[in-house]
Amino acid sequence: MAIHNWDYAPEALEVQVSELLLATADRSDELVDENVRLVLQELRQHLNMEVIFVSEIRNGQRMFQHVDTAPGKELIATGGGGPLEESFCQCVLDGVLPGLVHDAATHPAFSKLPATPFRVGAHLSTPIVLASGKVYGTLCCFSQAADESLTAKDLQKLECVARITARRIDIKQAQQLQPAEEKRTPFGPAYPGKR
Repeated sequence: MAIHNWDYAPEALEVQVSELLLATADRSDELVDENVRLVLQELRQHLNMEVIFVSEIRNGQRMFQHVDTAPGKELIATGGGGPLEESFCQCVLDGVLPGLVHDAATHPAFSKLPATPFRVGAHLSTPIVLASGKVYGTLCCFSQAADESLTAKDLQKLECVARITARRIDIKQAQQLQPAEEKRTPFGPAYPGKR
């Protein structure tokens, strides 16, 4: 499953990626499954960034549910994480940092940003908002180097994939909440009164 043309308008891109992901929605029990991972990898490569990740926010922690990195740029890893308050993700959610930053070190809010164990230059981030309105986490990508070529359209592409990821997570969570009996019936829920 490949997205061969990321130069679509964000709306058209969302339709194309949605069709690819929803066509395979039942093939995995993971909330962020392999097809989402492939889309994330392609988006990271298209944006020429070093790292892209989906984080989940839970109990004040930011946990990396999936990380894709450029070869030799394994700055963070799937399964890692830390306190949300010590993350750029929280700064974006709080409005301290915009969703698109060409170079964090020269941004006016730099003094308010948490310290990182490596330089963060270019940074794109957007929340993953579920149908309930709950913020599941964030979709972010970054590079150590600055990148002045990033545009609002690039952020829109990230936002598009975040919306699709949210829909995918909603589907998976609904499947996990289905009673076992409903999962066994081939045509959906059993008829009322029949067991």
